[in-house]
Amino acid sequence: METTALAQHAAEIDFSLLALFARASFIVKIVMLMLIVASVWSWAIIIQKFITYRKARGEAGLFDQAFWSGEPLDELFDKIGSAPQGGSEAIFASGMIEWRRSHRQDGALIAGAQARIDRSMDVAIQKETEDLTRGLPFLATVGSTAPFIGLFGTVWGIKVAFEQIAISQNTSLAVVAPGIAEALVATALGLLAAIPAVIFYNKLSTDSDRIIGGYEAFADEFATILSRQLDA
Repeated sequence: METTALAQHAAEIDFSLLALFARASFIVKIVMLMLIVASVWSWAIIIQKFITYRKARGEAGLFDQAFWSGEPLDELFDKIGSAPQGGSEAIFASGMIEWRRSHRQDGALIAGAQARIDRSMDVAIQKETEDLTRGLPFLATVGSTAPFIGLFGTVWGIKVAFEQIAISQNTSLAVVAPGIAEALVATALGLLAAIPAVIFYNKLSTDSDRIIGGYEAFADEFATILSRQLDA
């Protein structure tokens, strides 16, 4: 009879995620909320980065076509103006601005023009790098810490469950299971936040490195072109 009563009691318990969250202790609830927020924020960064990287690749492709079309660089720079669109245009504009500033009124070049142009483009690349990689450290942090935060919530929840068992002096599975289930939700949320963060951090880091590498390659090619003009 007692076993039947316990079974009926266990069947009546709601094991949905909302019910498990509602029954969890205060500390475990805080841990769950932290992990949920971290997961949502991670997905927001992931989606935003995919959009940003796709736009950056498209802008770089269009600019490469214009740059290598044979159009004079001064005319191309005049078209871009003071509001370049995309990283490649920003790097090109920074180099051209310094190129023009390095000319005296009589047309002669000020000494050290090549070094100043290179530094100017390096600064532009650094700014683009900061924009492309912004948010990626957060993904790395979530990927490395979320499982441990979830594990902390689980350990705390199990501790509370054992305390309740000691108070009730009943060790049957029907009494133990709800508390253990509530505690394990924290670990599940930690993994749910960490796994996508790690996967997409690696993916997005690789994509950003490729885009930045393209910027650096263009800067080197552009610097070579200007160097030829300087030598001439």
